[in-house]
Amino acid sequence: MTNEVETPTKGQLFTGFLVLGATGFGGVLPLSRRMIVERRGWLDAAEFAQLLALCQFLPGGNVVNLSVVIGRRFHGRAGAVCAAGGLLAVPTLLVIMAWTVYSAFDTQPLVHAAMWGLAAGASGLVGGVAVRLLLALRAKPQAAVVALAVLAAIWLLGISLPIVLVAGTAVALLMVRPEQSR
Repeated sequence: MTNEVETPTKGQLFTGFLVLGATGFGGVLPLSRRMIVERRGWLDAAEFAQLLALCQFLPGGNVVNLSVVIGRRFHGRAGAVCAAGGLLAVPTLLVIMAWTVYSAFDTQPLVHAAMWGLAAGASGLVGGVAVRLLLALRAKPQAAVVALAVLAAIWLLGISLPIVLVAGTAVALLMVRPEQSR
């Protein structure tokens, strides 16, 4: 792919994120990079990684935040509403329907077993995305070191996410100078 970024229409933002929200079972993060970077060309890989980092730092769903940022970038508030509305439309309806069915059968052992299986699959999806994001940092080994340190601080040491993100960002700023990040 070239470094040229495509400018989507509001309709393309809505339908792109609608399809993403409708097909992203187990989470849309793995599919979002493919759609936004590889298929649609709305962002390049580096910009996607940077915006995702910002959106993960903020409260709320990271891909919902990302849809708002991308929509606003191209078409202001209207673009943000189109992108986020598209992303959330189908999952909102499916959650309402799924909860209705689940609440009728939630005491069944088979339903509990299915939930454990779904959790395992979701963990694998998230792990795959994490590996891809780390691979995107190959050109900046210092950033990969910070990413692994953040993982260790949260997972092994149990330090709270906001504290680790602020500290990790500060360390990254010291390690990776602006002229090195281009």
